[in-house]
Amino acid sequence: MNSENPRPAVAVRAVIEDDQNRILILKRAHSRFGVNSWCLPGGKVDFNETIEAAVIKEIREETGLTCLSARFLFYHDCLPTPDLPTHYINLYFKCTVEGEIRLNEESSDYHWLTASELSQYEIVFRNDEALKQYWKINRRE
Repeated sequence: MNSENPRPAVAVRAVIEDDQNRILILKRAHSRFGVNSWCLPGGKVDFNETIEAAVIKEIREETGLTCLSARFLFYHDCLPTPDLPTHYINLYFKCTVEGEIRLNEESSDYHWLTASELSQYEIVFRNDEALKQYWKINRRE
């Protein structure tokens, strides 16, 4: 983000649910923001990259999983805060995947999160708000 002419960036976030209705979250490592906090898999959309390609790429890079399908759910603004001076527009996708989880250097751990566990995790980029919205839509609060 250019500090002289700041503009929001676009990011994709993958909601990957297992057969027990738990959502995959990643513990951030080696990052400028949110180290040792948790978030959904995802990242920035690169110039000249489609949204769909970005979701597939981010899932593969961060988890080693293969994305079989990605269905757009909703968007969510992540406005700047004193702790996180970036402005992102997050696009959330419900993703179906296959394979075994193999984390890259961006993450130190992963967890399959239930709605009842949400308050026990420090989740960044307002992904916690998006998860609440997801569970409300899917009646899993």
